[in-house]
Amino acid sequence: MKLLPSPLQSALLLAAWLLLNRSLEPGQLLLGAVLAIALPLALDPLVGAFPGVHRPSRIALLALIVAYDIVKSNLEVARRILGPESALRPGFVRVPVALTDPYAITVLAGIITMTPGTLTCAVAPDGRSLLVHALHLEDAEALVAEIKSRYESPLMEIFA
Repeated sequence: MKLLPSPLQSALLLAAWLLLNRSLEPGQLLLGAVLAIALPLALDPLVGAFPGVHRPSRIALLALIVAYDIVKSNLEVARRILGPESALRPGFVRVPVALTDPYAITVLAGIITMTPGTLTCAVAPDGRSLLVHALHLEDAEALVAEIKSRYESPLMEIFA
């Protein structure tokens, strides 16, 4: 067993600990170092190996797409909420998933949930589809196509 199964994760944990405590005191450095070593060691058997990232440049592009969509969706949700309630057409849609990696499916479900107006309600037991609730659903096929092209396609490249 390695002392640091994930050195990057340990470094990030130490940095987060020091930032949260806003201190570089020796006691905080020592406690942060202990946590940065102990937590990955304790969690490594539970988490297992993380998938490899094959196109890191796509991560930045996907993050920009998601950030843009979050802002755009916030404005759209605000407009719909401030309008007449009768104009809302909430609905559920099943989104077929071509992704096979559980981490990729989890990221896709999280992205959908982070985007205002949509919420991932369930992942099929076989991981082949997501049940998504939309605050306003005019065209289910268009929503599925948008999710697949804007989010799933880049994730397929990242988690190839």
